[in-house]
Amino acid sequence: MKVRVLIADDSQFFRRRITEIINASADLEVVGAAENGEQAIQKNLELKPDVIIMDIEMPLMDGITAVRHIMAQRPTPVVMFSSLTREGAKATLDALDAGAADFLPKRFEDIAKDKDQAKRLLCEKVYSLGKRGAIAVAPVVAAKPAARPSLPLKTKSSAPVAAAKSSAPSKGAIKLLLIGTSTGGPVALQKVLTRLPENFPVPVLVVQHMPGTFTPAFSQRLDQACKVHVKEAADGDVLKPGSVYIAPGGRQMILDPRAAAPTLRIVDGDASLSYKPSVDVMFRSVGSVFAGPVLAIIMTGMGADGREGARALKSKGAEVWAQDETSCVIYGMPAAIVDAGLADRVYDLANIGENIIHKVM
Repeated sequence: MKVRVLIADDSQFFRRRITEIINASADLEVVGAAENGEQAIQKNLELKPDVIIMDIEMPLMDGITAVRHIMAQRPTPVVMFSSLTREGAKATLDALDAGAADFLPKRFEDIAKDKDQAKRLLCEKVYSLGKRGAIAVAPVVAAKPAARPSLPLKTKSSAPVAAAKSSAPSKGAIKLLLIGTSTGGPVALQKVLTRLPENFPVPVLVVQHMPGTFTPAFSQRLDQACKVHVKEAADGDVLKPGSVYIAPGGRQMILDPRAAAPTLRIVDGDASLSYKPSVDVMFRSVGSVFAGPVLAIIMTGMGADGREGARALKSKGAEVWAQDETSCVIYGMPAAIVDAGLADRVYDLANIGENIIHKVM
């Protein structure tokens, strides 16, 4: 069964262009188009699409306002198209706060090196969100935090699997927290990081797949919302307890192997890598340099970035957690961890923050 798509954009040229790309996929079909946010709300109710592709700036009603109405009336996964500017970053983050599931740059040359790759990425995102359905936009219900228990480890077929064998660090021994995420990550990270207290005793390194023009605004937004200090990582940053370092978009964040104290290096990295920043690159770097016990967490996102890095970390005695399927926007990256037998614990998003505190403090 094909994923049904609604396109909302005031540009007739852009609507036609995206329609051609979507309809060229055997797994997708465009069922309607809207010229503004008001039409998008109405057609979401009438046509009941699986996914909406939404522009931010439209007449009569903008995309952010439309997303809020859609989430209140008939929650549907929304992919926002945005410009890679500072203003575009703020608007896109506002759209994610309003309930949008993901975003893509509106200019295809900003998505990938060639148009075919950009088209594939667009179709993959839309298909993944469409198959995920209402789960991808379901609000996370605040649960009573579980300090110790985690959910049973399961494969995609829901068959229980054994927990990963690990000489995991004991409570209070953790010296560094690592988090990797992608689709759905901005909202998930805010839910986790806002739980950390001001006296959180270890540094936090975060890789969120995001364009370089977005990470400064994202870091500032998190810093305003959190008790811990959040900043976009800079070359030469010496890691401090209670500080969160967000990897800059378009570059790689690693630990300096030559520094006496744990120090960040921000480098271009291998041009052939699919992700910049990459969770695997950051995890491997920590595994090869950092001497203390580490807790690594993989949260919502497409693909398998982080799996091989987690494998390297576990060989050094790190503990690895994964977000559970139910609370993920896309259960790709955490599934890769679970299916590979690397997850020591699997937690609902609502409980990750409290369990971090219990483990680290």
